[in-house]
Amino acid sequence: MELIDTHSHLYLEEFDSDRDLLVQQAMDSRIGRLLLPNVDRETVDRMFAFCDRYPIFAYPMMGLHPTSVGADYASQLRYIESFLPRRSYCAIGEIGIDLYWDKTYLKEQKIVFEEQLHWSLSMDLPVAIHTREAFPEVLDSIHKIGADKLTGVFHSFSGTVEELQEVKKLPGFKIGINGVVTFKNAKLAEVIAHTDIHHILLETDAPYLAPVPYRGKRNEPTYIWKTAEKVAEVYHLSLEKTVEMTSSNALKLFKSLYMPI
Repeated sequence: MELIDTHSHLYLEEFDSDRDLLVQQAMDSRIGRLLLPNVDRETVDRMFAFCDRYPIFAYPMMGLHPTSVGADYASQLRYIESFLPRRSYCAIGEIGIDLYWDKTYLKEQKIVFEEQLHWSLSMDLPVAIHTREAFPEVLDSIHKIGADKLTGVFHSFSGTVEELQEVKKLPGFKIGINGVVTFKNAKLAEVIAHTDIHHILLETDAPYLAPVPYRGKRNEPTYIWKTAEKVAEVYHLSLEKTVEMTSSNALKLFKSLYMPI
């Protein structure tokens, strides 16, 4: 089975010089699909162009990232919403709450997050959730909108064992694991050992969070194999079995991957 990268920003300008080469390298390494979360109104055209160039390799999401939520949140949200009927998506994302950089727009972030959770329910799509120093707030919104109905992934999960246990109580949610699991000081490998591989999705978050031994460099699609190797080590599985199981997890969550975009 081919590996599925469930979270990549390969459409961003960081890849303008060699994007086609990286796609070919990814395909040659048995990466079968990239799932692409949107960021804000500035990234929509780039994401669509990439998906149109590689229609059976790149699958778009649509959403407004929490760090792009500001005083103009209402107009940003309406702009993003206007694209929902225009094509098919594998998820609503990247959405969530981020209080790491700035807490000024917490109220607005919650409004935007919860409206996009409603989109996911009305469109029967999973959500790709970004949360940074805002896990209680994100959990509160999920329970408010419908923890028993919502499905999705906690992208770039780096929480505690206690937070992992809270995610496991949500029947439709999984955790996205990227290069952070290879960082010695992150302790993420020890945390995810408290669940089984059926909760795990693999991702790069390219161009961010490159795994060891590429830490600090631009993350690239093929680097996801280092993450897969570490996850295999945590669960005492072969690399092949790890890819098979995490890709199966992705297909079960992102059901539209079974259909052409």
